[in-house]
Amino acid sequence: MDLLESKAVSLNKEQIKSRFMYHSIKRIFDFIAAICGVIILSPVMLVIAILIKAEDHGPVFYKQVRVGKNGKKFKMYKFRSMSVNADKMLSKLKEQNDVEGPMFKMKDDPRITKVGHFIRKHSLDELPQFLNVIKGDMSLVGPRPPLPSEVAEYSDYDKQRLYVTPGCTGLWQATERNEVGFSEMVQLDIQYIQRASFMFDLWIIWKTVEIIIKPNGSY
Repeated sequence: MDLLESKAVSLNKEQIKSRFMYHSIKRIFDFIAAICGVIILSPVMLVIAILIKAEDHGPVFYKQVRVGKNGKKFKMYKFRSMSVNADKMLSKLKEQNDVEGPMFKMKDDPRITKVGHFIRKHSLDELPQFLNVIKGDMSLVGPRPPLPSEVAEYSDYDKQRLYVTPGCTGLWQATERNEVGFSEMVQLDIQYIQRASFMFDLWIIWKTVEIIIKPNGSY
C-alpha cells in the first residue's frame, strides 16, 4: 500500500468534531492504556533513567513546549537524549537540516548522547509521553506535536494537522518516518485524520511496536 498516493485534501473540521463516539472511546482507551504502559514499562523506564543520569549527570527528563489540538500549547515530556545545552546549539546547526520545511531533523546530530542514540533509535525516549496522554494533552495515536516555531511557518493546509489531539505515534512515525520530508509527513497526518478509526489506531500501535523492536530509520 503506497500511503503517499492520495492527493491533498481539505478536511472538514466540523465533521471531525461530530465523531463524538470515536473520540470518547479513544480517550478512554488512551487513559487506561497509558496507565498500564507506565506500570508495565516502569522497570525499563527506571533503567533508562539510570543510564541517562550516569552518562553526564544531567537531567533525566526533557520538557519542551509543543502545540496541540486547536493550537493549544502544552509541555511535552521525553527522556533526555541530547546534551544539556542542546537548545542553545540548535541555531548553529539549522543550515545542516536534513528535512525541507518547518521541521528540524539531522541524521548525525552532534548533540545526541550515547544513550540518546539507542533510545531514539528504538523510540524509547518517547515513553514519558504516557504522562501527557494521561493528562489529555496527547493521544497514543495522532500527528506529531510541532514546536511553536514550526507552526509559525505553517500554511493553512499544514494547520489542518492541529484539528486533532497530537499523538505519541502516528501514521508517519509508524511507516515512512525520516524517509520522507515535511510535506509528505503532513500528507500522512491528514490522511490519518481523514481515515481515523479505532481499528486504524490499533494497526498503527501494532506497527509502532514492530518499529521499537526493529527500527525504521529513526534518528
